[in-house]
Parts: sequence; structure tokens; C-alpha cells
Amino acid sequence: QVQLVESGGGLVQPGGSLRLSCLVTGSIYSVIGLRWYRQSPGKQREFVAGIDEAGTTNYEESLKGRFTISKTDLNDRADLQMNNLKPEDTGMYYCNIQTRRDGHPSSYWGQGTQVTVPP
Repeated sequence: QVQLVESGGGLVQPGGSLRLSCLVTGSIYSVIGLRWYRQSPGKQREFVAGIDEAGTTNYEESLKGRFTISKTDLNDRADLQMNNLKPEDTGMYYCNIQTRRDGHPSSYWGQGTQVTVPP
């Protein structure tokens, strides 16, 4: 079974940095993409950053320039470098992987890691 485990969250002061890591295990036949999302209480989960099999990245526009997503060639780890953090970046950050096997797509989520940036 595919399993994702996030790590690297914590408390950081405004302007600080964190590097989140998503470790992927299990049988992956074809990776469509790896993504990071975040969610704050009372808000919907929102897209943060994504990277596809070829390494093409995309970001939530407001985060572009501060956040950088990367992955290993084997798709067994996806990192999110977060710089110049702001209080509005506070939330639970989730890793997601979209896969395809025999034409059937699947999506898997990690349990999340908390990021807190106080005012």
C-alpha cells in the first residue's frame, strides 16, 4: 500500500524558513504528480505546489518565489522549501501523490505536518 509521511513542520518566527519532507513508500507504477496542500481551521484545503514526473513545477501564485518544491528521481521523496514565512502560512501541510496503474488513477494523502508562524 502506498504510504506518505510528512515531516519538518514546527514553529518558526516570521521571516524564517522550514523544509518539509514527504517520504513515499509502496508500489508506484506511474506517477502523475506530487503535490503539497495546506489547510487552516475553517478553511478549505488549498493547493500549494506541485511537481510532475518530468519535474515541471507549479505554485499557488501568491506563494511563488517563497516556496520551492522538489522531488527525487525515484519519486520517493518530495520536499517543500518554505522561505520568508508569514503568519498566514500557518496550517496543516499535506503531501499528495497522484498515480496511474493500467489506466486507473489513484490519489494518496499523508497525515500532515503542522506549520505555525506566530504574528
